[in-house]
Amino acid sequence: MAMSPLQLGLIGAGIVLVVGVIIYNWWQERRVRQRIASAFRPSEMPKATPGAETARVEPSLRSDHDDDAYVPPATVVAGTAQALRRDQPDTGTPAWQPPMDVISSVPGESTTAELSPLPPSAPSPGTATGGIVRQPDADIECIVTLQPARPVSVGALAAGLHARMGKRLRWFGRTVADGPWQGLASDSRGEFVELAACLLLADRNGAASRCQLDTFVRVLGELAPMLPAAASVPDVGAETGRAEALDHLCADLDVQIGLTVMKGDANGIPGTKLRGVAEAAGFSLASGGRFEWVDENSGAVLYTLQNVRNEPFTVDTLRVSATNGVVFVLDVPRVPDPARAFDQMKLAAKRMAHTLAAELVDDNRRPLDDPALAAIRKQVDAAATALTESGIEPGSPRALALFGA
Repeated sequence: MAMSPLQLGLIGAGIVLVVGVIIYNWWQERRVRQRIASAFRPSEMPKATPGAETARVEPSLRSDHDDDAYVPPATVVAGTAQALRRDQPDTGTPAWQPPMDVISSVPGESTTAELSPLPPSAPSPGTATGGIVRQPDADIECIVTLQPARPVSVGALAAGLHARMGKRLRWFGRTVADGPWQGLASDSRGEFVELAACLLLADRNGAASRCQLDTFVRVLGELAPMLPAAASVPDVGAETGRAEALDHLCADLDVQIGLTVMKGDANGIPGTKLRGVAEAAGFSLASGGRFEWVDENSGAVLYTLQNVRNEPFTVDTLRVSATNGVVFVLDVPRVPDPARAFDQMKLAAKRMAHTLAAELVDDNRRPLDDPALAAIRKQVDAAATALTESGIEPGSPRALALFGA
């Protein structure tokens, strides 16, 4: 059947419309591609200016017998201290970390000089064994105090005693005005005339956020009328600024030192043999996937032994697998007398290398000699001094809080 002129015209118009839409879409896509290419053209990228954030340069040490720059025997991962404090999810549970040889800030980029050091934490008779200070620390905690209209027991604090804020929360109480603070728990006895809720301002997960501090103040504000009690609440904006400044200070002081023991042959170190040698040297396998060397007198972990691979040690994996190396790690802020702990760790690493017929090497698989180890010890000593001068004594309860997760 022949088509009428109207039908032919409609078909032609439809074809023209479809072709027009296709051409228009192609033109639009071409324009978008040109804009994207223009926006990211390298020649138009802004140039770095003095003082701007640029790629970090690894720091180096110089040996006494070499005029050239001496690459430190343990790899220096610049800026990793800051990353450790901010990249982990703020769950309150530390994720297992692969071993790091040295974590430090880059000389010349330090912000410590621009930040006020903390006042030294005064020793207190309320400090219990295990490194827990039984009193508020106003320099590193946001503190809300409550003055009940009449003495209250711990049961009245149920709504806030175990609240989860994303940072460490501690409660204290006084049984008499101006008396000593007592740490509070669910089973604490007695009645208290003054209460203090203390939220840690920073740890290795980063600074307490504005949202966390807002929540903390809101929860205490809701609890106060229930007691009833007058509440002394700090300014959240000021506390947020304090948290960020404290986090920057701690990131600049966060140093971990590692010594690597490597086995050159293809078979590596059998897990069963490694466990036996480690336990004979005084290590014990911890739940975090690493061996820990614990001081018998203080109960402090002085250094750890970790897999050179990105795999945690477990009883099962040690039974059936092998590794080509291990790393002795010293967490400088968390250890009392870090230089002495390093000396002890160095000897343990040398003995293990000898026992396993392995080598004590740097990250580039070059053997470590005594001058190189002496240079690392100077780093440890300098880091410990910087911590002390900033009001954070290595291994103290304050340091354990700020450099924990």
